[in-house]
Amino acid sequence: MKNTKTAAGLLLLPLLGMALFTTPSVAADRSGKEVVDTVCAACHATGKDGAPRIGDQAAWAQRASKGLDRLTQNAITGVRNMPAHGGQAALSDLEMTRAVAYMVSGGNATDTNKAFKPAKSRTGEQVVKERCQECHLSGKQGAPKLGDMNDWKPRLKNGVDPLVKSAIAGHNSMPARGGQANLSDAEMKAAVEYMVSKTGGAAEGK
Repeated sequence: MKNTKTAAGLLLLPLLGMALFTTPSVAADRSGKEVVDTVCAACHATGKDGAPRIGDQAAWAQRASKGLDRLTQNAITGVRNMPAHGGQAALSDLEMTRAVAYMVSGGNATDTNKAFKPAKSRTGEQVVKERCQECHLSGKQGAPKLGDMNDWKPRLKNGVDPLVKSAIAGHNSMPARGGQANLSDAEMKAAVEYMVSKTGGAAEGK
């Protein structure tokens, strides 16, 4: 009986390993209204810390006059009293784009499926050296190590895109956007692709 239990335990080990290395499912991007109601309203409903209030079209028009792209960029990277991604690093750039458009339009904008992309962004190598290698160089807290295909292969079975979404939203001990909220989705994608390229693997799912 003891040998049978041991054998059963050994059979379970590969299954447990697969569970640990699979990429978690990531929720679909929320609408602009959902993001505003659950996140942005904390400051924009009352005008806290100088935030333009929801419904104050004059205040929003003044800010949008410099360009909606610039306003969205500020929302993603942070400006003055507003933290990057509204203090919620797991919010995608598409969600931020939708939320800004919703507030600027007074709730009349149709949700776009095209996320704002900054004109200038850091390369994958720059992001990895500035932030990601802190954990991925040594495999700290279970992070897949740079250059170790055995670490990355199980995570890449569905391609790169699910891995990028997981890196943006956070997973296990890794915080959303690696703990650096002002990184854009494009920069996160570039960083993941850079690390994958160091394994000799192809960046699938582009």
